[in-house]
Amino acid sequence: MLQGFPPIANGATHTLILGSFPGVASLVATQYYAHPRNQFWRLVGTVIGESLHELPYDARVERLLAHGIGLWDVLAACERKGSLDAAIRHANPNDFASFRRHAPQLRKVCFNGKTSGRFEPVIRAAGYATLVLPSSSPAHAMLSFEQKLAVWRQIAD
Repeated sequence: MLQGFPPIANGATHTLILGSFPGVASLVATQYYAHPRNQFWRLVGTVIGESLHELPYDARVERLLAHGIGLWDVLAACERKGSLDAAIRHANPNDFASFRRHAPQLRKVCFNGKTSGRFEPVIRAAGYATLVLPSSSPAHAMLSFEQKLAVWRQIAD
């Protein structure tokens, strides 16, 4: 079983972006969204007005938290060959009920792609504002950066 990462959040986190599960490049680097072609850092950086993709990872995380945005994945562990969500097998979800301890100010949960977006009804039913975003993954090339950004800008609403 592959193991995911702990959440990135603090007491001021009001918005959480949930991915599905880290890809191979992320697991190797032990960093969220480490694949160089993944548009996550560029998309969220544009939304908050900072060039996150140009910063070292620790600085990216620090700036994201400074804007009240946290990161996590819907899955804690799974089996998978490669990085595609379609290859995920035997998945174990993260414990969202305990997440309030990390982020008591959490009000909005955004889902990075359709795989994580499958959890949207459950999170919405728990009382959070929700938003399913087009995936930042390089495998999701149907939309241009600008088309994705138009939806990602809603993170800040």
